[in-house]
Amino acid sequence: MRIAIVAGEASGDLLGAALIRAVKNRFPDATFDGIAGPRMMAEGAVSHFPMEKLSVRGIVEVLKHVREILAIRRQLARRILADRPDVFIGIDSPDFCLPLEARLKAAGIPTVHYVSPSVWAWRPERIQKIAQAVSRMLVLFPFEQPIYEKAGIPVSFVGHPMADAMPLDPDRDGARTQLRLARAGTTVALLPGSRLGELEMHADLMIETVRTMHAKRPETRFFVPLATRETRDYFERRLYVLEARELPITILFGHASLALTSADVALVASGTATLEAALARCPMVVTYKLKPLTYRMVRKRALLPYFSLPNILSGEFIVPEILQDDATPETLAQALGNWLDHKEARAALRARFAEIHRTLAVGHEGRVIEALMPYLCGHAPSADPRASVPVRAALRG
Repeated sequence: MRIAIVAGEASGDLLGAALIRAVKNRFPDATFDGIAGPRMMAEGAVSHFPMEKLSVRGIVEVLKHVREILAIRRQLARRILADRPDVFIGIDSPDFCLPLEARLKAAGIPTVHYVSPSVWAWRPERIQKIAQAVSRMLVLFPFEQPIYEKAGIPVSFVGHPMADAMPLDPDRDGARTQLRLARAGTTVALLPGSRLGELEMHADLMIETVRTMHAKRPETRFFVPLATRETRDYFERRLYVLEARELPITILFGHASLALTSADVALVASGTATLEAALARCPMVVTYKLKPLTYRMVRKRALLPYFSLPNILSGEFIVPEILQDDATPETLAQALGNWLDHKEARAALRARFAEIHRTLAVGHEGRVIEALMPYLCGHAPSADPRASVPVRAALRG
């Protein structure tokens, strides 16, 4: 059994690794190749191009790399069409994967897209292209399934592997013991992002936020989990440049879940990390910065008033989002301090996070295998892209 697969960033690499493990548990001889990150390669996937080449975020930023990305997609398409795998699985990265999937599907190769593009948040017109590109969509969140059903696109809600992996009752005391923290000490987790580009936008902001908080709350300790040597080195350099090495900031190599479980509150760059914080029951302040032109373009086309996953899943603002020009050290420090000063509000938020956790912990591995089984065994019905309904009808309700 041969499976072509593409992941374009760290969160996709994490999902891809879980998917590969699930498939190999059922089909030990299955092979995977395409574009993979370190976690997927550790599970046996072969990567023909570095995943980092696709890890570009933002409309303006992508334009600088568009020629190289398009060349990679053309080369990969030729390889997959020549090899004729049993199925292609594209993980997130819709701007890269969907055109590739459309070409492969037209050539008779089944295509599965894993993680829905945010058609409910912006660019809803993409659902028509999705219908032409995918044989089946795997969605992580329950509210996404009806959108695809109304559009006539085969879809499976599979839950989120992170929700299955993280305990429904996090051991905060145990996490604090591992980090050698006093049970009553105040701690803040800082998650500036997984990409170097995100650290370039957020590292200085978070360091200066720590400086502002430290002046008023000198007993507070701060932890920064960073997933790669590159991002860790960059953060350390910024501490040196900003003359902030004396601040009580501890850099962790990975261990984001540990830091979030132990923390009283977190400052998190919008993205998958906000979901991880919610599953760890950590109250948070969400922030994000983009290049000004990119931010204006995204904001103009947004369909929802919020960006972070906890707010999207709740359908309301349950955590503050302080973005772009509003994100200053002073405003972020004040928002974090508001959580620290209101124990009852933190407890109520943790209860909301527990509700989110229960809706997503549905046995992800089993659901993924169930959804993929027809394609892995060669029994999948062919999808007719003409069956899709207009975009507005698909998104209504």
